Amino acid sequence: MELSILIPLILIVLILGAIAGFIAGLLGVGGGIVLVPAFYYLFQSQGYVGGQIMQICVATSLATIVVTSISSTYSHYKKGAVDFVILKNWAPGIVLGAIIGVLFVSGISSRMLTAIFGLLGFIVGVYFLSNSSKWKIADKMPIGSLAVLWSTAIGFLSTLMGIGGGGLGMPIMSLHGVTTHRSLATAAGFGLLIAVPSVIGFLLARPVGETIPPYTIGFVNLPIA
Repeated sequence: MELSILIPLILIVLILGAIAGFIAGLLGVGGGIVLVPAFYYLFQSQGYVGGQIMQICVATSLATIVVTSISSTYSHYKKGAVDFVILKNWAPGIVLGAIIGVLFVSGISSRMLTAIFGLLGFIVGVYFLSNSSKWKIADKMPIGSLAVLWSTAIGFLSTLMGIGGGGLGMPIMSLHGVTTHRSLATAAGFGLLIAVPSVIGFLLARPVGETIPPYTIGFVNLPIA
């Protein structure tokens, strides 16, 4: 790649990373809500229009969330805001949902994944723009089978969107009576639980693909058996 193309590309990625990192610390969403659409248009601008472009955007976003979630969670931990009881109880379901999400994403078209991202992003946006602080469906976090259901859904849907735990985890915790600051901090931990198994899964995934960008790893150019 020529320097005239590489240098502007690096600068764009650095700016996107800074914005995503800021949002990750502010909202606990891992930055994916910004990075996925940014990657989508960035890759297209570089001439890549393959059949798995959205999958690559989602997987790349989740890879960055591994880093941003660690930083964000540690920052909130130092302030004593992370609820480790919720993290411990919900971790198995979140990890399970993330794994199922990778399998699902690897088997659908980029167009369908784009539509799912847009729909879920719209729903999340409406929630955050509404007067959601007054909404409540319970006074405490669910336990047992209901907790497994909620946590698995968070892991699954977050993987489909390439986002951390804040986009879906924070609203769900708020609806169950968890304060805003504690749900924000704990959702950052959700992001790590989502991103690590998802990235490992995408590194092993073999979705149907065409031509992949240079330096791409994990997405092997072989069809699913």
